[in-house]
Amino acid sequence: MTKKIILLFALLVYCLPSQTLAQTSYPTKPVRFIVGQAPGGATDVIARLVSPRLSEQFSQTVIVENRTGAAGSIGAAFVAKSAPDGYNLLVISSSYAINPSLYTDLPFDPVKDLMPVTLIAEAPFLLVVHPSMPVRSVKELIAFAKSKPGVLNYASGGNGSSGHLAGELFTYLANVRTVHIPYKGAGPALIDVMAGQVHMTFGSVLSSLGHVKNGRLRALGVTGATRSSGAPDLPTIAEAGVPGYQTTTWYGLLAPANTPAVIVNRLSEEMKKAIESPEVRNRILVDGAEARGSTPKQFQTHLASEIKRASEIIKRAGIKQ
Repeated sequence: MTKKIILLFALLVYCLPSQTLAQTSYPTKPVRFIVGQAPGGATDVIARLVSPRLSEQFSQTVIVENRTGAAGSIGAAFVAKSAPDGYNLLVISSSYAINPSLYTDLPFDPVKDLMPVTLIAEAPFLLVVHPSMPVRSVKELIAFAKSKPGVLNYASGGNGSSGHLAGELFTYLANVRTVHIPYKGAGPALIDVMAGQVHMTFGSVLSSLGHVKNGRLRALGVTGATRSSGAPDLPTIAEAGVPGYQTTTWYGLLAPANTPAVIVNRLSEEMKKAIESPEVRNRILVDGAEARGSTPKQFQTHLASEIKRASEIIKRAGIKQ
């Protein structure tokens, strides 16, 4: 009887090593974070902020590699076609949820070819206007827009960008007519608002808050569901007069489809530890964002919701590339 038990146990151990081994040995070589945007951009900054901490936890180097082009699609396609072993991962921003509704010829399927690992961080925009504007609240801005239909204009970092969709959602829910002025990047858009060439923009907390403090811009509200820790005195746009308004920019991690669950879960758990470490969390807060860290399932729900929301805004506004 004893021999049978020993044999049974030996058989059990033999049959299950793939799961156990994958969990205990992964990773056995350097891991790559692929970023589809240029070095220095927000997505790149987030990737390089988390990677050193994750390297320490894994005792393996986590390399950040930029593969730019085609609105991030080149980097995404590279990871989608990579082996599903957890060594090539994609760091994305909220534009990932927008692109499927803007481009019909993506070289990968955003839903089927990549799978969620974790939501890393989330940040609201600031609704900012030039100080010469005769408005000091969201309600006054709406009244101004309604008194001059089609006169109020807003800048964004480009057609179909997160800032563009933030403006279109505001226009729709506030029931006002505005003119969208796209730029080649959020930086030039912000510069022209500060110069008084454009009335307003939806800028990131990181890039806008300093200019608000020195008086070059006036902030009217934040776009998130709750007030921002970077600007706690500013009301959300929803509480300031546009019920139901909420939009953010966010960052997450994806893996190739069919990556073993044991690896995806390990990645999610280790990313959560890295994100919640004081040095990473505090740096993310300084940059105007909120550290998140989620399960793959939670991020999957978030991503599906964001893809649907972006699609609705794009169709309603008739946005095309």
